[in-house]
Formats: sequence, structure tokens, C-alpha cells
Amino acid sequence: MRKSEVLAAEAVSCLNRALSALRDIWEEIGIPEELRLERTGAVKKHIKNLLDMMVAEEEHLKEQLLRSVAAYRKEIDGLCAELRVEPFQTEEGSTILQMVKDLHSHVEVLLKQKKDRKQELQALQEQDKNLCDILCVSLFSIDDSAVPSLDELDRYRRHVASLSAEKERRQEEFVSIKRQVVLCMAELEHSPDTSFERDVVCEDEEAFCLSTDNIANLQSLLQQLEARRALNEAMCAELRSRITELWERLQVPEEERQSFAVHMTGSKAKTREALKLEVDRLEELKLQNMKSVVQAIRVELAKYWDKCFYSQEQRDAFSPYHDEDYTEVLLQLHDIEVGKVKSYYETHKELFEAVQKWDESWKLFLELERKTADPSRFSNRGGSLLKEEKQRAKLQKTLSKLQEELESRIQAWEQEREEPFLVKGQQFMEYVTEQWQLYHMEKEKEKQERHLKKSRQIETEMMYGSTPRTPIKRRVLGPHTPGKLNGTSLSTATPNSTIRSAFGATLFHSPTSRLPPSGGKLGQARTPIRVAAKPPRPGHRERNKENLSQLNGTTLSGGCSPAAPAQRNHSVNSVASTYSEFARELSKASRCDTSSRILNSTTTNAFC
Repeated sequence: MRKSEVLAAEAVSCLNRALSALRDIWEEIGIPEELRLERTGAVKKHIKNLLDMMVAEEEHLKEQLLRSVAAYRKEIDGLCAELRVEPFQTEEGSTILQMVKDLHSHVEVLLKQKKDRKQELQALQEQDKNLCDILCVSLFSIDDSAVPSLDELDRYRRHVASLSAEKERRQEEFVSIKRQVVLCMAELEHSPDTSFERDVVCEDEEAFCLSTDNIANLQSLLQQLEARRALNEAMCAELRSRITELWERLQVPEEERQSFAVHMTGSKAKTREALKLEVDRLEELKLQNMKSVVQAIRVELAKYWDKCFYSQEQRDAFSPYHDEDYTEVLLQLHDIEVGKVKSYYETHKELFEAVQKWDESWKLFLELERKTADPSRFSNRGGSLLKEEKQRAKLQKTLSKLQEELESRIQAWEQEREEPFLVKGQQFMEYVTEQWQLYHMEKEKEKQERHLKKSRQIETEMMYGSTPRTPIKRRVLGPHTPGKLNGTSLSTATPNSTIRSAFGATLFHSPTSRLPPSGGKLGQARTPIRVAAKPPRPGHRERNKENLSQLNGTTLSGGCSPAAPAQRNHSVNSVASTYSEFARELSKASRCDTSSRILNSTTTNAFC
């Protein structure tokens, strides 16, 4: 049971006790029944009025609470509409007092949100106004009399943030451009003469309106100043180039150049004036030294001809190059030609540099090829031979790669310009083919020269005998019997030596007279080797012919059948084109061994 119900029961009990006490009092007093009824009615009426009054008061309180609930609900609905949020819903089964309390609390929350949004809107509007004044743009469109929604506030915040970023960007751009403008004006010696230029240069950076038009005008101003500066720099660069060119042609001393070096940088008016005066002075000096200037420009022209791989025909086409009448007209013709060739080279510089790279690689390849023919390279102990071979292999790959790249690039160049790309008067691939042909021809020529040298050596050895390079031991063919014939020691080593001793002739050894050192040693008798130190004397030449005739198949008397005599000045093929033919001729002579022995014995008896 609730406490309120207990209190109500107690109130009823009190009322009953009070009525019972009243009845007892009335009984003791002796109040009649009619008065008792009247008095009891008065008590009832008094109690009823009191209770009715209390009930009425409570009913009035209930009505007030209900009115408060209605008012709160109405206010909440208005605030939700302004704030654009969902309507508030009370919990089901809530009492009137709980509803009043909840609604009151939610009203306070909504009012705080409304106040915060209005304050944020006001702050954003102030920032927006400041930024718009600086950037010269329009304000953000929003109803400041209404409460902004969360989406509107978010868009407004992003808008203000973008304006702030744009301001920072334009401010940096303005400061950067202003710095360049100030530098250009200082270099051009130009002072601000318009209101805009004064606003840019003289006013505070924060006070400058960063509108798109102002930024564009500022960029335009910078471009104009840079164009003027570039024009001045180009003029100064042209003057300096002309000065340097004239210095080289006139061979101006280095001391004089260094004294003028202070004007070789910068492009101010003072510098330009000094450069012009120097050019005028050098031009006047050039007219006074016309011959040396023309010769210097011819050197420069030849240099560019070499860079452009001009052929001799292309160079000869410029006939003033060989003119000896040194006049100003001749100098102008040379200047024009140098300008033309220089422009042609600069236009196709990359292509010419690639061709030059191939040409240098080709020359290095030929140099390595020449080193391969040097016998001394095999005695080098520093590993250079292996390095040369690796370098040679790498160079061959590089040449092939460069050739392929140049071929494709030159083909594209020729298709684009519809004209041939010439290297020394030829198309590049023809030039490359010709270089390879010359290389192979040179190799073939060297091969033929080696063969011819070898053939001549064989011819000389057949005619005068060979020259042994190292002492060798001869194989003894029979017992050694020393003897003297006119003071000359006789030996039975070979038939040829017997014949030469018999006729008292001095004949040099042929290759067949030197037996291989690996042969057997019979008598171990060492025969001194006669080394050819000089050609035979004229008195012995005829006797050598007889020995030569034997080697060529012609025998002495008593030998084989005679043949036609050998000519003195015969070709290589008439003697022995190879060493094998020489050996075959020698074998024919060996078949006449019997005749040689008879001749030897006869000659010995005759001298004895």
C-alpha cells in the first residue's frame, strides 16, 4: 500500500474520531437532535468546502502543467523547424510532471544549439567579408536572419577555408612576383611610373588587393620587364659573342681581355654601352688587320666543316676560301659562310655528335687493329693484351649499336626533311660501307705485302743463301777429312759446300743447306756457320749463277741434261713462289749427287 493511501486512511480515521468526539460532547451538553443534525451538517459542509477547495487547487495545477507541456511542445517544434532537426518525442506512459521536465530540458538544448549556430555564422561571415575584401570576390550566399543548418555551416566553413588557402597562395605568388619585379626594375634601372607599379613596389604587402585582375596585371608587368631584360641580355650576349669572336680573330692578348672582363657579365645600360664601344673598337681594328682576320675566320670555317663532315667538293664549292685578295667583301663572304655552316651544325648538332662518336670509335677500332699486327704486343706482361682484346670486342659491339641507331635516326631525319644527310659528300650508310671496304682492302694489301716480302726473301735466299739467326749444329754425312785447298778448309758436309769450295766462290747458305737441329749426330764435328754480312762481290756473282742454275734444275757438266739459263732479274714466280717449290727444286738437284761427287774428286785432283 502506498504511503499516500495510508495517510488517506489515517485522515478518514481522524475524521471519524473527530465526529465521534463531537457527538460525545454534544451528548454531554445535551444538545437536541435537531441541533446535532444542524451542527453535523455544518461540519460536513466545512469539510466538503475544504476538500473541494483543495481538489480545485490541484486541478488548477494540473491544468497549468498541461499548458506548460503544450507550450514546450510548441516551442520545441519551432526550434526543430529552425534548426532543421527531427521533432522530439516524449516517452510513452510518462506523467505530466516528467513530460514537463523532459520538454523543458530539450528546449534548453535546442536553444543552446541555436545560439551556437548563430554565433558561428556571425564569425564565418566576418571572416568571409575580410577575405572577400582582400580577394575582391563576392560574399557567400546565406540567410543570416535564419538559423543555419549543419550542412550550410559545413559548406560555409569549407568556403572560408578555400578562401583562406587561395589568399595564402595569391599572397605567396604576389610576394614572389613582386621580388622578381623589383629585381628586374633594378637591373633595368627602371623606377615605378604608374600607380599600379607604385602600389606593387612601394605599398605594404598586406594592403595590396589580391584580385585575379591584379595578379594578372602583375604577371603581365613581370613579363614585360623580363622581355625587356631578355632583350637586353640577348643584345649583350650577341655583343659579347662578337667581342669574343673578334678577340680570337685578332688574337688580342689575354691581359687586354682580362681588363675588359668586368663588362662580360650583366646587362645594365652602362654595360651595354661599354660592350658597344668595344665592338666598335674591334671592328675598326679588324679593318686594319684584314688578312689575319680572314685567315682566322678560315680556321673557324674549317673547324665547322670538319664538324659537319664536309667533303672536299663541298669545301671547294666555297671559292672565296682560296681568294688571296683580302678585302672587306671577302670577309663578309666568309662571315656569311661561317654563319650558314654554324647554323646548320647547331640545328643538327645531336646528329653530328652521334656521327662524330661513331667516327672516333672507328678510329680507335683501326688503332687496335694496327696493334694486333705488332709482334711486340705478345711480350707485354701487364695483362694489356687481354685488355686490348676485351676493348676490341666491346668496341665492335659499340660500333654496331651506334651504326643501327644512326641509321634509324638518319632515315627519320631524311623522311622529315626530304633531303639526304651527307657525311663527307656521301650518305651515311655509303660512308660506313666505304670505310669497311677500305679497311678490308688495307688488310688484303697488308696480306699481299707479307706474301710478297716472304717471296722476295725466298728469292734472295735462293740467290745468295740464307742467314741463320741462331747457331745450329749440322748433321755430318760422312767421316770428316780435313784438307787444304788454296788455304781453304774442305769438308764433305754437303755437295753444295763441296762445289763452292771447288770453285773458290763465296756463296751464302740456302734454306736447304741448314739441316734441322733434331737430326742425328754422326761425327759431332762442328762446322762453322758462315753468316751473310753483305752481298757477294762482283767477281763471285758469275760463280753464284752456276750454283743457282743447279738449284733451278740446271746441272753442271757431267750431270743432268742442261736447261735454259736463269735470268738475273727474274720475278718471284720464276724462282720459287713458295717454299715447297724451293724444296722440290732442291730435291731435283740432289738426284745429281753422283755427278757432284765425280766433280768434287776431279776438282780436288786438279788442285793437288
